Amino acid sequence: MRNLLPFISSHPGGRSALTCRFRCGDACFKETPNNSDNEYAGDIIASAVSRRSMMRAAAVVTVATAAGTAALTGPSAPQAEAAALAGHGNKPGRPQKPGASGARGLRFSPVAPNKDDKVTVPDGYAQNVVIRWGEPILRGAPAFDPDKQTAKAQAGQFGYNNDFLSLLPLRGERGRQVMVANHEYTDEILMFRGYDPANPTREQVEIAWAAHGLSVVVVQEEHRTGKLGPVNRHPLNRRLTATSEFRMTGPAAGSTLLRTSADRTGRKVLGTLNNCAGGTTPWGTTLHGEENFNQYFANGTTAMHKRYGIGTGATERKWERFDRRFDLAKEPNEANRFGWVVELDPYEPDSTPRKRTALGRFKHEAAQPRLTSDGRPVVYMGDDEKFDYLYKFVSSKRMKKGNSRAAREHNLTLLDEGTLYVAKLTGDSPVNEIDGTGKLPNDGEFDGSGVWIPLATGTTSHVPGMTAEEVYVYTRLAGDKVGATKMDRPEDVEPSPRTGRVYVALTNNSDRGKEGKPGADEANPRNANKHGQILELAENWDDPTSDGFAWRLFLVAGDPDDPATYFAGFPKSSVSPISCPDNVAFDAHGNLWISTDGNALGSHDGLFGVATHGDRRGELKQFLTVPTGAETCGPVIQDRRVLVAVQHPGEIDGASVEKPASVWPDGPGRIVRPSVVAVWRKDGRDIGV
Repeated sequence: MRNLLPFISSHPGGRSALTCRFRCGDACFKETPNNSDNEYAGDIIASAVSRRSMMRAAAVVTVATAAGTAALTGPSAPQAEAAALAGHGNKPGRPQKPGASGARGLRFSPVAPNKDDKVTVPDGYAQNVVIRWGEPILRGAPAFDPDKQTAKAQAGQFGYNNDFLSLLPLRGERGRQVMVANHEYTDEILMFRGYDPANPTREQVEIAWAAHGLSVVVVQEEHRTGKLGPVNRHPLNRRLTATSEFRMTGPAAGSTLLRTSADRTGRKVLGTLNNCAGGTTPWGTTLHGEENFNQYFANGTTAMHKRYGIGTGATERKWERFDRRFDLAKEPNEANRFGWVVELDPYEPDSTPRKRTALGRFKHEAAQPRLTSDGRPVVYMGDDEKFDYLYKFVSSKRMKKGNSRAAREHNLTLLDEGTLYVAKLTGDSPVNEIDGTGKLPNDGEFDGSGVWIPLATGTTSHVPGMTAEEVYVYTRLAGDKVGATKMDRPEDVEPSPRTGRVYVALTNNSDRGKEGKPGADEANPRNANKHGQILELAENWDDPTSDGFAWRLFLVAGDPDDPATYFAGFPKSSVSPISCPDNVAFDAHGNLWISTDGNALGSHDGLFGVATHGDRRGELKQFLTVPTGAETCGPVIQDRRVLVAVQHPGEIDGASVEKPASVWPDGPGRIVRPSVVAVWRKDGRDIGV
């Protein structure tokens, strides 16, 4: 057996202090915002006599999908381990083979863990940089010059730190698609030569405002390869920044909690901030989650500011010196206008994007809809904070099919009316079998059942002591009051289009089990959790509107040689090591693709594919790694192409423009630039088949 891979950072996961500083305002090193005394899953388990029968009933009644996949049942881990010890995989009598064998869609030679300053892809695959920070996309925008950058130039150029990506069809333009990208945050130390963090200039601040937000860029495929490149100055190209106009919609729009001196209506907001992951809707729009918005606001004054992680002093970027709205001592409601899901229509370049209040306000990592049998969207969402919650929204309106203007206008109202829920999970094993080490309980799985607790429907609150407006604006408090389960940083949440099962990326939680903090429970089974896990959820009767579900942990991440890891029962000798799952996506074969953020195993972050069904369920293979200091974001998995957003390359402690820690993507002597990368097979065939 090889030695366990080294843990290389004192920061959560393997992330640098510089990344923690600029991306989330050192959230992990500040007091955990959730200090509520609502019961957590460990308490729930301890109070239960036994819920195994209830969980099994919930699993059994989950209807099999059109793909023929059963509910949350299957071989136990001991059975799978026995097969592994006998030298076999999940299918008896068939030895596992290295290299290009694997589940359909995952037949590539896995990339080995590495620390190379480049994007490393499997043998037989090629890549190109689609677009870099600063490339002009709007008419009149100049070529990028980091030493002559202006706010006006940046407002017409591709933004900084690309995260979520979506590719949408573009009818009538052969070989072209519409790419939408989030720009999560700026790292001024890596953007500006000679940057003084204590005294940023107005020009630097305004450039940073323009580098945040969203980009819409039409991309063109090169006919003979898989390369993609931007179509500069296309009429659909668009930049939305920290100063663009957005509309508040839904039941909390116009609330006194959203009004400021600059907006007496509570309906008009300037900007979107810290857009992390997102989603693509069946009606052709994109959703964007405002995540660590708290770090942009200074001088928090209230308990609710504290619950959302807003500090009482100055901010890192000092924006409050240049715009009073970032000073909560002067504008206490301005922060309430951030932390929402934003909906954008990329086909209407003059439209005003909407912040959907019905989906609640918290640190949204992502928002990916699925449709009910009668056509109503259901959106699953995670609040990316230690000990915060998992949510879903069920619309009361049905989607209209087609691309007529009437259908599009109707569909742009779908996320304004419905019910917002929060999840409460119950484990089915005795509490003494969950010891915080990650050891499997005696039944061979971390699993259980759960309920969706309604928080608000339209103007009706279901939370005692809170109005509906308060539920939407202070959603975290509503979750506290109803006793939602405290999770290990729920980030991206994606329903499988093949099976309907929902997969929740729980990235890590170094505070789990610390004195005064919740200890391990069956859904979050490791104390001082460095590596994270992925939870699989099946709604009762496969009905997304159900108020109950079965769940189990699909992956418990880390080094496969660590006894505290688990890969859906697949032999651990035949999987890649993975740490800190973050964004997820599906391919056409039903495989889950996982990008990582903060690999704590000594390798660079990467993109992984894992089979979710069949006899290779749990087989996980690394598809690529990203350069030094970078995070893997975005992923889009098409039949013949994979797209990733390479975020914050070179973001290593001590790095600066003058002393770069990476030379990617353009080589020595050039500034490090976050970029989007496309990967394809050299022979032109589909990915992984």
